[in-house]
Amino acid sequence: MDTVKGFSVPTASIGMGLRAPHYNDLLSELPSVSWLEVHSENYLDEQSVQRHILRQVAQHYPLSFHGVGLSLGSGDSLAPKHLSALKALVDEFQPALLSEHLSWSAVAGRYFNDLLPIPYTRESLEQFCRQVDVAQQALGRQILIENPTAYLNFKVSVFTEWDFLNQIVEQTGCGLLLDLNNIYVNAVNHGFDSYDYLNNINLDAVGELHLAGFSVNEYDQGRILIDTHGSRVSDEVWQLFAQIRHKLDCQAPALVEWDTDIPEMSVLLDEIGKAERVQQLGTDSVLASKSGYEYGVSHEGS
Repeated sequence: MDTVKGFSVPTASIGMGLRAPHYNDLLSELPSVSWLEVHSENYLDEQSVQRHILRQVAQHYPLSFHGVGLSLGSGDSLAPKHLSALKALVDEFQPALLSEHLSWSAVAGRYFNDLLPIPYTRESLEQFCRQVDVAQQALGRQILIENPTAYLNFKVSVFTEWDFLNQIVEQTGCGLLLDLNNIYVNAVNHGFDSYDYLNNINLDAVGELHLAGFSVNEYDQGRILIDTHGSRVSDEVWQLFAQIRHKLDCQAPALVEWDTDIPEMSVLLDEIGKAERVQQLGTDSVLASKSGYEYGVSHEGS
C-alpha cells in the first residue's frame, strides 16, 4: 500500500472530529476546516470502506489519529495485533498528530468498551510509562496522552492528575492532549479549580486541545456532569480556552469534538467559527452575542 503524504496541522488552528454522518458532505463540499481528527480504531481494516474514504479525505486535510483501544493503563501487555494494525495505519497516512488516553480498558485479555480510570500511584505511573515506551518504540513516533474524565477518585492516589501527567511526559518524552471539557467536568464533580489545573500542567508538552460539550444528570443528592460530547461547548469551557490562548499562551491546535447526537455539519462549522473568534477576541464579546443559539450547558441526560 502506498503511503499517503501527511500534512502538518497549523499552530493555533481549529479542527473538527470526522464522523461517519459527515463523510458525504465533507467530500462533496470540502469545507474550509484546518484539519480533521479520526478515531484510529474505525480505520484499522485496510480493505474497509472507512479506510477507502479516509484515503480520499487525506488528499485534502491534515489528520490527527485519536486512539481509544491501546489500554495503556492496563496491567496487561499491549495487544500485538492491535499495535501492528495501528502501526500500519500510521505508516500509510503519516498523521500530523497521534494520541491515546490516560485510562485502561483490558484485563486478562478481555476488553471493555470504556475508558476506565487508573489510580495515580507510583506503581501505576511506572506501568503506564512502560506501556507508553513500548507504544512509542513500536510506532516509531511520539504519542500524545489525553487527560480523562473520571467519576470516582482513588484513596490510594498520591499524585494530582496534572502531576501524574507531567511525570509521564518527563519519563517517556510523550506529549499531552489537553481536553478542556474533561478538566471542567472533573473540576465540578470532584471540587477542584480548573485554573489550578491549567496553571500546573506542563503546557510546553501540549500538542493538541479538545473542546466539547457535556450533559448534566440531576439526582436528589445533587448533580453530576457527564462527558457526553453531545452538545455545544459550554461557556465555562470557552473561558478555559480563552485562558489557554490569551493568558497562558498555549497555541496548540484545537479540536471541536462531537460524538453523540451528532448534528448537521453546519453546527460543527459554527462551533469552529466560535472557537476562532474566542482565540482572536476573548470570551467577553463572543459570549455576549450568541447568534440565536443557546451555548452552554445542555440539560439532557446521558
